[in-house]
Amino acid sequence: MLLSEESYRKIEKELAKFPATKKRSAAIAALTIAQDEKGWLSPEVMQEIADYLGVPAVAIEEVATFYSMFNTRPVGKYKIAVCCNLPCEMTGSDQTAQYLKEKLNIGFGETTPDGLFTLVESECMGACGDGPVILVNNKNMYMRMSKDKIDKLLEELK
Repeated sequence: MLLSEESYRKIEKELAKFPATKKRSAAIAALTIAQDEKGWLSPEVMQEIADYLGVPAVAIEEVATFYSMFNTRPVGKYKIAVCCNLPCEMTGSDQTAQYLKEKLNIGFGETTPDGLFTLVESECMGACGDGPVILVNNKNMYMRMSKDKIDKLLEELK
């Protein structure tokens, strides 16, 4: 068993929201719970979730690879996603991304040598009026990012 009993309790709580014949409906929640525990979704973890939900592994892999919030390979302690859609780009997300690349000395899809930061580009985060927008670990959104705000955020995360 790769996931903890606590994770399985959380998954059971999510499963209770759906009819017994629709366990697949809890796939996103189960993947989120597993990723919160493990940091990323290995093929073995995805297989374990598939077995637990009673669905083919490919069904879980399809969900995990479709949504950018899921990590199907190891990432740094902090995954920094930069919105690269047009509204954010019009407010400077391309400069934000470039500044982060220079500051961290990595490109999109890369992780710093110390394993602390992974930088990814993201689709719309739904905060178009507040761009440029950064999302850290799929949970904490930072808006109207300037170089000063980025410097402060990186220092806080270290």
